[in-house]
Amino acid sequence: MSSSDLANHGRLWRPDSVPAGETAMISGPPSPGTSMEVSSSVLALEEEEEEEEFVEVTLDIEDDDTIILRSVEPATIGDSTPASTSRSPTMTSRSPTMSRMSSNRWRQFSQELKSDGVAKARHFSQELKNELRRFSWSHGQAARILSTSRSTVTTAERFSGGGLGGGSVVEMAAIAARARRRQQARLDRTRSGAQKALKGLKFISSKNNGVDAWNEVQRNFGKLAKDGFLYRTDFAQCIGMRDSKEFALELFDALSRRRRLKLEKISMDELYEYWSQITDQSFDSRLQIFFEMVDKNEDGRITEEEVKEIIMLSASANKLSRLKEQAEEYAALIMEELDPEGLGYIELWQLETLLLQKDTYLSYSQALSFTSQALSQNLQGLRYRSRIHRWRTKFFYFVQDNWKRIWVLCLWIMVMAGLFTWKFFQYKHKSAFKVMGYCLTTAKGAAETLKLNMALILLPVCRNTMTWLRSTKLSYIVPFDDNINFHKTIAAGIVVGIILHAGDHLSCDFVRLEKSSSTMYYNNLTEFGETKPSYWALLRGYEGVTGILMIILMAIAFTLATKWFRRSLIKLPKPLDRLTGFNAFWYSHHLFVLVYILLIIHGEKLYMVHKWYLKTTWMYLAVPVLLYAGERTLRFFRSGLYTVRLLKVAIYPGNVLTLKMSKPAQFHYKSGQYMFVQCPAVSPLEWHPFSITSAPGDDYLSIHIRQLGDWTTELRKVFSEVCQAPVAGKSGLLRADETSSKSLPKLLIDGPYGAPAQDYHKYDVLLLVGLGIGATPFISILKDLLNNIVKREEQQDVVQEVYPLPNVDPSQANKVSSKQKKPLKTTNAYFYWVTREQGSFDWFKGVMNEVTELDHQGVIEMHNYLTSVYEEGDARSALITMVQALNHAKNGVDIVSGTKVRTHFARPNWKKVFSRLRSRHANARIGVFYCGMPVLAKELSKLCNEYNQRSTTKFEFHKEHF
Repeated sequence: MSSSDLANHGRLWRPDSVPAGETAMISGPPSPGTSMEVSSSVLALEEEEEEEEFVEVTLDIEDDDTIILRSVEPATIGDSTPASTSRSPTMTSRSPTMSRMSSNRWRQFSQELKSDGVAKARHFSQELKNELRRFSWSHGQAARILSTSRSTVTTAERFSGGGLGGGSVVEMAAIAARARRRQQARLDRTRSGAQKALKGLKFISSKNNGVDAWNEVQRNFGKLAKDGFLYRTDFAQCIGMRDSKEFALELFDALSRRRRLKLEKISMDELYEYWSQITDQSFDSRLQIFFEMVDKNEDGRITEEEVKEIIMLSASANKLSRLKEQAEEYAALIMEELDPEGLGYIELWQLETLLLQKDTYLSYSQALSFTSQALSQNLQGLRYRSRIHRWRTKFFYFVQDNWKRIWVLCLWIMVMAGLFTWKFFQYKHKSAFKVMGYCLTTAKGAAETLKLNMALILLPVCRNTMTWLRSTKLSYIVPFDDNINFHKTIAAGIVVGIILHAGDHLSCDFVRLEKSSSTMYYNNLTEFGETKPSYWALLRGYEGVTGILMIILMAIAFTLATKWFRRSLIKLPKPLDRLTGFNAFWYSHHLFVLVYILLIIHGEKLYMVHKWYLKTTWMYLAVPVLLYAGERTLRFFRSGLYTVRLLKVAIYPGNVLTLKMSKPAQFHYKSGQYMFVQCPAVSPLEWHPFSITSAPGDDYLSIHIRQLGDWTTELRKVFSEVCQAPVAGKSGLLRADETSSKSLPKLLIDGPYGAPAQDYHKYDVLLLVGLGIGATPFISILKDLLNNIVKREEQQDVVQEVYPLPNVDPSQANKVSSKQKKPLKTTNAYFYWVTREQGSFDWFKGVMNEVTELDHQGVIEMHNYLTSVYEEGDARSALITMVQALNHAKNGVDIVSGTKVRTHFARPNWKKVFSRLRSRHANARIGVFYCGMPVLAKELSKLCNEYNQRSTTKFEFHKEHF
């Protein structure tokens, strides 16, 4: 085989083993197959000009161009044929046709490979020494091979003119120890580990990996290319990594270094080559690319400084500013774990081991396990069912989940239909019907439903009454959690009633009256007066003016109450922008006071009814209006009684204001409830609801307020002015307390008020889901559960101390336990908190740490999800996951949240969450409580319905409303 042939095989050696400046002699051409054994491979090493030694290396060349080292044997080769007879039997059997290269050809070949760098020679020498320790040779043979490998470095140094150094006994022992670890790591790489590896280190997500993805890349190339070339700065946008530009640039440089080039622009063909490499399905290929991204100097080793750089790069790509600041600490942690020998570098196989074994470190906050019951339940869903049967099943479960809402709505509709029908036929028999026809009957029927709805619409917002009704047995048949939804439904009914009532009067009744003949008028419509009124006279009368004013005021209130205006989704120019936001909704809704005054006047000045007991408007409104007025009066006086003293103020990342205040003696509440807060320094009229985050057993009240609207922005500004700057050694938060030099603003509270989450104790299992600040109502529940867990353990300790002997009458122990509070029905709680910002975890860090420390029975399971970090398996978050696993294994703290609770990346797979809960808690009643954006509420509600149909586990969905 010629030297040119050997050069052609250089590509096979480049990734791992063959360094520049070495000679690999291969006897005979490789035969095709999945694995080709290359025996008689000889490594020629020059110690001196006159003397040469040889080592026989047996390799397997796989189809994917990778090389596996099978054996290394010492060999002594002479110039003449008789010299071959001195070989050992093993050597003879392995290389019967071994030949020797001449000194001139050796020098020529070494010069061809010299451009690859001497660093590769050193790396190969280390690899060779590691492999030699795999074999149980005699001391004489091992010593000879080790001296041979040292001569490799000497030869390499001769090429470069440098020195290796550090060949001490301690270093050799460290190298030997690492070699043993590498061998063990190879043995530990199981098939399951390989399957996990296929899901990891993906540069392009599976959703964007395919023919369609490449077509999109081609289109991007056409838009971004200049003169047929894509520049390095546009590479990130072209491959879909616009949000991770720095990471994409490092990926571009690593792929360019593979070609021994430093490129600033690439063609379409080169882009396709890059794309093929980063979307390669082989884990080893992706691992090699990732390794080369870190190993910028291409010496086959990663130093601590290089690890620090890639940690900072990953932190920047995932918007983890705190992790970026602690990159040096976490780099040292990785080196400590992967380099216990203290050699100062790590290699490719060590990085692979950490990636494949990271799950062993992530033993905390593990997901629920599947059971055989879950499998059987899934199989039930695969049985064939006819379309009619499926519809019937869906209808059955829909009724089962919504029967409370259904019967209330049906009752409401039937009452309206009855009132409409009653008035319709009543006015059909009046003489005015002969002139106005069915327009009159329709208008009067709609008017009767309006009276009912204008009375009912006040009841759902009588918050004290709703809170009291929640605690009664009536809550078993009436869905008081849907009070706001019912309020909105009634408002829709009012809109329909106004259209029918006002529309018929203005467009039909008044027109027919004006056009009627004098005879028809005097015979049938004398209720309107002795003289026939004109159309404009009817509008100027009491009924016309009050009716039109009510329509205008309600139109304003209804419009500003829609989500587009209330949530400022519509952007209006100044000064019309004041019509959007919560303030506009709040003040416009108070126009109802004028509406009800006008409604009473409107009902008293009827044209066709003159007897007072037949004017029924005031009868409908009396009880609801008095009830609502009483509630507002109670709120006014109670807010004065609830004097609170601010104990602590803190402003957390994400513009979240935390207020901790004294708890009034008369203030009794349940976990999950909320209260109204007023700050006179911001507005003396506005009251805003906030969930209580303290537990009922705490001696204080606390709330967390996020800056979202005008009022909360001004509130944060007022408290920021009295907060003190961060003190050295403490967290960088703005804080204030009773000892502050500046006086804290006055605060008024009113409540508590009922919420869906307050009924959590009725369920066997809880699934609490909070998005961002939506976690607040569930923090109080977690605290309350934790307090109950601690009290229950204390009670058990007391019973054991009083009655320690087993022969004691159990009735005596029951007397002690019976005096205690009735135990909770809830056996498990699962809390899922999804947020976009890393700093959000600071809001409830203390609660999460308390749960992990005090919940010894595992009643509460907490899962944090950070959506700004790429999903697990993405190359951009791979190092973050490794650091997270190592730090928790060593220090017991999650690097993202700063607590003992693991932080997952991306969004939860809710189907898996529900499936695991179903499999673990068969036949249980699970309460699903959610607070956050409406989009996820629809998904969770749908999943509850789906899984209720598939198993005996029942999920009941509740959403917070304010």
